[in-house]
Amino acid sequence: MNPSSCRDGAFYTARTTTHTGPISTTSFLTSNNIILSHSHVPFIVVVGATGIQGGSVVRALLNVDGYTIRAITRNRQSEKAQALQAKGVEVVEADLNDVAALKTAFAGSHAIYAVTNFFDAYPTVGAEKAMDIEARLGTNLAIAAAATSSLQHYIWSTLPNTRRVSGGKIVVPHYEAKNRVDDYIKSQTALLQKTTFLWVPTYAQNIHYPFYTPFAIPTADPETLYQIQATPASVLWPMAGDSSVNVGLFVKAILDQPGKTLPGRFVRAVVETMTAGEVVQAWAAAQGKKGVVLQVSRETYHNMWPGWAELMDLSHTYYEMAKDKSFSAGAEQVLTKEDLGVTGLVTTAAFFAKK
Repeated sequence: MNPSSCRDGAFYTARTTTHTGPISTTSFLTSNNIILSHSHVPFIVVVGATGIQGGSVVRALLNVDGYTIRAITRNRQSEKAQALQAKGVEVVEADLNDVAALKTAFAGSHAIYAVTNFFDAYPTVGAEKAMDIEARLGTNLAIAAAATSSLQHYIWSTLPNTRRVSGGKIVVPHYEAKNRVDDYIKSQTALLQKTTFLWVPTYAQNIHYPFYTPFAIPTADPETLYQIQATPASVLWPMAGDSSVNVGLFVKAILDQPGKTLPGRFVRAVVETMTAGEVVQAWAAAQGKKGVVLQVSRETYHNMWPGWAELMDLSHTYYEMAKDKSFSAGAEQVLTKEDLGVTGLVTTAAFFAKK
């Protein structure tokens, strides 16, 4: 989860940069007077390049021979975008509402990493409208990708189908929105042949959100930190570990092994499965303390963090129901880190220790 704001409007710009190494780069002017670079080697377009997932992909591929990167972001003037430009990354500012701009940004690309963020809209419009918005933006990305004649590999960041896995008992909104895009991609035969669906589970970084951060209770043991949940400490959480590192490692493995990851294959970026209690214990241990999940009633939990608690509780309830199958159940044949030989992954505890 990476809450941020999404810009409206149709502003779009692009620039060329000088790349180091053997890559030869030329420029061309589009019909909209947009200057884009075109390399004589395959390049990847990364959507949301200054966010957690996109940023991880950029870092994983930045110094790898055979890859040149075009980064798409909301604000080319941001510090993160300028830092990418300083490293030789071509940075493009584009609005996901504008399919024409996306088609231009994707032009000539060999691979695309596509991600959307339900949490951009959720705080202001609620779950139903946020699902509609995310599904529309994700579909726009797929439409633009399908129109990219040079495209060989489309990686779509998504989540399991909670409705199907639970037999309709649980529908988690930020999963459901992405599932609608999954269905659109599956309906486009040519695009599906080029697509890998990447399931990215809970970030270790989520511990920093108020509804997850363990805290001390002044009247209790000062050496114990508590996290409040409506579900038990024994619930299994699929963890992505340090997603700012690990997502990119999975994406590189996907790109390097198209024989395994295409056509239309699913990959789960699960680094480890931990109980909720183990996650809290790992966070507390990094601070030399004990960690405990304090289970309360749903009413109490929802009243503590209105809106956010209901959403997180749905995720946790899905985990509780699915047990160890939350990121492997369903019709999909899912590839794992072992299947792809992904190495160098940073675990949840290791991320907490760094912080």
